[in-house]
Amino acid sequence: MKGIDEQTRTELEAAAFRRLLEHLRERTDVQNIDLMNLAGFCRNCLSNWLQDAAGERGVALSKEESRTYVYGMPYEEWKQRHQGEATPSQIENFEKSKPAL
Repeated sequence: MKGIDEQTRTELEAAAFRRLLEHLRERTDVQNIDLMNLAGFCRNCLSNWLQDAAGERGVALSKEESRTYVYGMPYEEWKQRHQGEATPSQIENFEKSKPAL
């Protein structure tokens, strides 16, 4: 972003990330497997990236804490309220699209 100082860029990125989380919290109809199949990442990926960023800065952030932040509630509660069983088609698409390790 040409002409924008580092602090402002960081603030804009943080605001966009918060908006993405808000959007994903509102769109509980979109399953993580759908996100993985279409975009190659999901809510769990975001929570892992958040935890990684914290660790790189020496900040202790547990997996549970990062997931609670991303989901807006404890992960197990979100799963009970919103996560459906993956269909055979979703699983097949996931297997085709996941990166080889």
